[in-house]
Amino acid sequence: MENLIALLVAAPLLGAAVLLCGGRRLDRYGHLLGTVLAAASFVIGAVLFFDMLGRGAEERALYQTLFAWVPVEGFQANIAFQLDQLSMTFVLLISGVGTLIHVYSIGYMEHDERRRRFFGYLNLFLAAMLLLVLADNYLLLYFGWEGVGLASYLLIGFWQHKPSAATAAKKAFLVNRVGDIGLSIAIMLMFTTFGTFTFGPVFQELDGAGEGTLNAIALMLLLAACGKSAQVPLQSWLGDAMEGPTPVSALIHAATMVTAGVYLITRSGAIFNAAPDAQLVVVVVGAVTLLFGAIVGCAKDDIKKALAGSTMSQIGYMVLAAGLGPIGYVFAIMHLVTHGFFKAGLFLGAGSVMHAMNDEVDMRKYGGLRKYMPVTFVTFGLGYLAIIGFPGLSGFWSKDKIIEAAFAKGGAEGWILGAVTLLGAGITAYYMTRVMLMTFFGEKRWQPAPAADAATDVEPSADHHPGELPHPHESPKSMTVPMIVLAFGSVFAGALFSFNSSFVHWLEPVTRFEHGHPPVGAAVITTATVVVLLIGAGIAYAQYGRKPVPVTAPRGSLLTRAARRDLLQDDFNHVVLVRGGEHLTRSLVYLDHSLVDGVVNGTAASVGGLSGRLRKLQNGFARSYALSMFGGTAVLIAATLLMRGV
Repeated sequence: MENLIALLVAAPLLGAAVLLCGGRRLDRYGHLLGTVLAAASFVIGAVLFFDMLGRGAEERALYQTLFAWVPVEGFQANIAFQLDQLSMTFVLLISGVGTLIHVYSIGYMEHDERRRRFFGYLNLFLAAMLLLVLADNYLLLYFGWEGVGLASYLLIGFWQHKPSAATAAKKAFLVNRVGDIGLSIAIMLMFTTFGTFTFGPVFQELDGAGEGTLNAIALMLLLAACGKSAQVPLQSWLGDAMEGPTPVSALIHAATMVTAGVYLITRSGAIFNAAPDAQLVVVVVGAVTLLFGAIVGCAKDDIKKALAGSTMSQIGYMVLAAGLGPIGYVFAIMHLVTHGFFKAGLFLGAGSVMHAMNDEVDMRKYGGLRKYMPVTFVTFGLGYLAIIGFPGLSGFWSKDKIIEAAFAKGGAEGWILGAVTLLGAGITAYYMTRVMLMTFFGEKRWQPAPAADAATDVEPSADHHPGELPHPHESPKSMTVPMIVLAFGSVFAGALFSFNSSFVHWLEPVTRFEHGHPPVGAAVITTATVVVLLIGAGIAYAQYGRKPVPVTAPRGSLLTRAARRDLLQDDFNHVVLVRGGEHLTRSLVYLDHSLVDGVVNGTAASVGGLSGRLRKLQNGFARSYALSMFGGTAVLIAATLLMRGV
């Protein structure tokens, strides 16, 4: 079975190579080829999964070494894979949800003349992410990490004729480069400390390293995770990434890019367990981002950006759980998987709504769509109930466990973290109820399709014309079937994972799970969570369900205005980083001109001046040279006489 591991990556990688290099001859069926190869990766993963189930818990890890990548003296890097319970979980999520998104894209991108290239990029994204989670060493993981960054850049900026899309792609690429520097530094520190960057040997040698070194490695890994998973302070790219086609948003937010940081922290759990200071920073980052994303999601009228804020917040839950150590790793991954189902379903549902509404994204121009799009309404509604943690659905089982683990941290820290997670649950219920009400309920607020406008990047879709009112209708089966499948996962996945603690037992050999003991009973925490989410949903209903929704957003409070501007994250980056960088650059230029160039130019001028003066002594006249020789001889004789006299 070990020989099948490489095929998990090879199938979508082959699709990317063929679709991107095959030319226009593949335009007619390239999308089908890309979808089949994505599905082939899922089938191979399923075969390996069932084989893994037939083994003992401690014997399930499989390894495959293809070849020596960098074979030099003192430095050995292999193209080698490790398939254990953690990587298998990601393989099934990436390839399974990724395949559904491929199927959905067949209908969504039907009229795009560059559809073949789009599917090539999707295949490249899957291949890079699978390589990342299957690598058995940090250097190969880094290779997949950079591949994910490249694929996200290509997909976010796929409609590159729109300046906003091109800008968003560059922003995502540059912000992620900051995080990537952290990962590269961490790998260098590992090699200089342990002499290797392979997972097993690194984790076995941790006792021989100082706590300062381990904290430095862990903090650099966290910086990398913040970039890929859009955590504070590297979160600014995620909202703008919605400029890409909606299937890209679903793929980034549910199955690939933003999950990479959570995987990295969990895979490196042994390092974080040995670095308590860095582990505390992980918890703080997760808690801050949890609230940051939730508050941003409350103020967005763009349906995709509201869901983007939601993703930021839910990944914050996962990072917080991972920062709790062995009591939280398994629940971080459990929530990651359930989130993969309902967040993919929510984004695909948003794309279905846009498809029916002249590509409009402003929820204030929706309303009453449940009558016209019943399948989208039901599937989106189930995703909504799952993400807010409605009892019995997937989010209820996974998010509640994170809240319990937060309280189980103990002491004042446990109460603070528990309160933060509870508050996040209430805000989640508020903004997601707001999305649901503004989109599917209330009166119709539909607006005519806009004309093409280079200033605003608005373009009419292939199905609608400027000035035409929307004619909402259900999406084709190629779009609704994946939504239905994801809805089943949104409903049943959490209960399945929680039955007999099956998911805990599955990951325990990798995460070394430890049971936490919250200061209050689990029933009390569950009751408090349900009460909080009902309060959040009730406030949203009072504001958006019982009152007409104005087409134009009111000015709102200071916090609302700040949340519409992403809590001023771009303003902060501009003042601190852009302007700060400009001032630093000017200072360095001044230093270069005044000091460095001054020393260099001054030295050159001095040498040139001295040379000019010495050159005057060589005038070509023999009498001058004779006089110089006579003078020199006289000086030598005088010096000799003086020395003898002394």
